[in-house]
Amino acid sequence: MTAYLQEHYLSIILILIYVGGCIYIGWHFKKKAAEGVEGYYVAKRSIPGWVISLAFFSTSASTNTYIGQAGKSFQYGLSWAWMAFIWTIFCVISWQLLGPRMRQQTARLKSYTIPDYFHLRYKSDMAKSIRVLSAVIILFATLWYMIGIAKGCAHVMTSVLDIPYWLGALLIIFVTCIYTIWGGMYSVLWTDAVQGIIMFGVAILMLALPFVYVGGVEPMMDAISITSHPDKNGQPMGDGLVSFGMLVSFMYILGIGLSIGMKQISEPKNLIRFYSIDNAKSMKFAMIWTPIFLGVSLVCVMGLGALVHGMASEEEAADLINHTDEVIGFMLDKYDNKLVSGICVSGLFAAGMSSLASVIIIIGTAGVKDIWHVVKPIEDKSIINGTKWFMFAYCIIVYIMTLYPMAGIVELTAFAGSVFAASFFPAIFGGLYLKWGTDAGALASMIAGMVTNIVWRFGFRLRIDSLYDIHEIIPAFVISLIVYLVVSKLTRNRRPEDGHLVRVFG
Repeated sequence: MTAYLQEHYLSIILILIYVGGCIYIGWHFKKKAAEGVEGYYVAKRSIPGWVISLAFFSTSASTNTYIGQAGKSFQYGLSWAWMAFIWTIFCVISWQLLGPRMRQQTARLKSYTIPDYFHLRYKSDMAKSIRVLSAVIILFATLWYMIGIAKGCAHVMTSVLDIPYWLGALLIIFVTCIYTIWGGMYSVLWTDAVQGIIMFGVAILMLALPFVYVGGVEPMMDAISITSHPDKNGQPMGDGLVSFGMLVSFMYILGIGLSIGMKQISEPKNLIRFYSIDNAKSMKFAMIWTPIFLGVSLVCVMGLGALVHGMASEEEAADLINHTDEVIGFMLDKYDNKLVSGICVSGLFAAGMSSLASVIIIIGTAGVKDIWHVVKPIEDKSIINGTKWFMFAYCIIVYIMTLYPMAGIVELTAFAGSVFAASFFPAIFGGLYLKWGTDAGALASMIAGMVTNIVWRFGFRLRIDSLYDIHEIIPAFVISLIVYLVVSKLTRNRRPEDGHLVRVFG
């Protein structure tokens, strides 16, 4: 134990300071969050723009980005950095197209969750069914997402701190669960803002490490331009790391980029940020700065794995090519600087915890307010207590499944993003912009998006090699959007009454 502490004490101290700060924030807002459902769920719509901006960035750039996506570029080369461009475009779309209208409409309707927005916006005898179905979709897709996040953090802690995988997963899940349960949306947003600052700095720091290790930009490019390191098939990569599309098809890049990038325009953990912002001035600030925070960070990390080839021997590369989720942990271990490792692990912890906290509260609200409360109405105090217990129980399920993950980080989070984008975006966009959008269109598009995702992934993509690069997001999103438009037109008689639409659209 003494030898272990001597080796890792600096990293442990930095992590404890960071974790202690997050728990303190949760405790600090405990009383305020307990004042009512609006406070616990949306922080009484009182959060400054700079906090929302950093919170949106930190929850969008999660462990999936800093570990999973960065690691994937070890396999696919610098071509993978195109992900940064795709994601930043969707961040701009989210803030320009959805943010202002969602803030206005949800305030008018007194909506606290994405499912209850559907209920209040489409207002009909079918609206309850839409609300419950959307909550079920959240619980299903979020399970995949949380497993991916926890897996990535556990791998880094194993590589850097030499602790067992099961313990790393346990710590990341339940520390995040504690402060989320205490402070609700207040603690989620304020800790996310702190985490965003840390993550922004760590992204820049991690990009510098491979260059420092090999002695500069020119030696690095020489090392990876023509390499004998093997690809997945055991063949030398050659100049594949620096040649566009040589190690991975553009269709696969596009599919993964869309499935994860489109989460910013459809995933509840991102959209709920718009509920909490305090005023129009704050909204304008966040509309400008959020894409900047996200874009700069993504540029730093999306091609990072390709640079790690310059630090790895041929034997090490042969092992890492089959375990890309471990590439960043390997890089930090290889660099072998305790202070740098401690700072970076704290940043990776921040990346994981920011996303976990955001989805933990979303699954709590979905399970209690949008399913339990709809089936059997309960009073506000019971809603908050029930939300806390539901979050804790769900985290136990996530932890057990993290010990036996179904796939790699990128595939897990990409599938979750695909489900959200195809199932929710048509109903959200139609709700915000199309007065003729109907409840039948929303319900049908959700079912179409969910079913197409599952059928395409497990019935076609994973069974037919020639279809593997065509991610399920492409057919699922197209079909879901067409279904929403066609069914809404065919059921125009189900459009809400004019008085309700005036209230919604102002």
